[in-house]
Amino acid sequence: MRSTGPLAVLAASALALTLAGCSAGTGGELTYEDSPLSKYLSSAYGGDLSPEEQQKQFEEQQRKQEDLMAECMAKEGFEYKPNVQNGGMVVASDDDEIKWEPDKKEWVEKYGYGIVNNPYNAEGASTPGEEYVDPNQEYLDSLSESERTAFYETAYGVPPEEDEVSEDGSYEYNWEDSGCQGWAQHELQGDDPWQSDEFAELREKMSELWSTTQDAPEYKKLNTKWADCMADGGEPGFTAQMDAQQSISDAQNKLYESAYGDGTTEVDPETVEDPNKSPEMKELGEKEIALALVDLGCREKTNYMDESLKIQFALEEKFIKDNKADLEAFKAAAEQSN
Repeated sequence: MRSTGPLAVLAASALALTLAGCSAGTGGELTYEDSPLSKYLSSAYGGDLSPEEQQKQFEEQQRKQEDLMAECMAKEGFEYKPNVQNGGMVVASDDDEIKWEPDKKEWVEKYGYGIVNNPYNAEGASTPGEEYVDPNQEYLDSLSESERTAFYETAYGVPPEEDEVSEDGSYEYNWEDSGCQGWAQHELQGDDPWQSDEFAELREKMSELWSTTQDAPEYKKLNTKWADCMADGGEPGFTAQMDAQQSISDAQNKLYESAYGDGTTEVDPETVEDPNKSPEMKELGEKEIALALVDLGCREKTNYMDESLKIQFALEEKFIKDNKADLEAFKAAAEQSN
């Protein structure tokens, strides 16, 4: 589903994608939290709250939304128990057993980029949190197949038609087509100003900012330095830092497609050997670690993280200056809707 969230979240997500493969610890003192755009608008959506306060706020909003959803489902003739375990934000703690640290050599030596060698998929590894239990499962089991279909369509809306879904699996969200969940969200949050026609042009400009960042001359110069370092380290052929990690992801997808098909033909999964246990996947995992180590060294040598953030933040500052009036109008509308 396409983003319906606040501009600040969109900015942070785009920045993370732009700097794929990096993390806040590699390079210098700048971090994602220093983003001018995110700081400019974060207060409008409670971004100035502490992680603990954000978690508490999220849980309260989720509880209210689930209560409204149960009310809506009851009016439609279905039972529905509020489900406060249905996913959402998780604030990491220092006590988590496994941390995501792709900027530390010790971590990279073991997991690479965390794609093939995903630490959370490792034998014996577990992610924090309690086991998920759907409070509505017993009721769903009591329904016939047609009744279950009606339940889900009432709860979440009718799934979009094939021609309504883009190649990346996203589709245009409309709360009115999203069943009781959509109604509950709208009742609780009201109209999201970010999705209004008033800010359509601002959305387009923002998308253009993120999509063209890597084309900036400063980025090309930085990526050239990084690519030269990679070539010297025995890993030639890359033109941008994000391409290294993407190459492992693409290779993994090819192994999955080779085993399970590309979706155009039916394959019985019970007759397919697990590609994750294949010699080819093991070899790819070893390649991942070797590539990620060279990448890490080149990011450190070129101060890639810090330089990337400097370039990104300069582009954001210019964007803010050029679109000050529209951004102020959006910020005011967002604050008013909260």
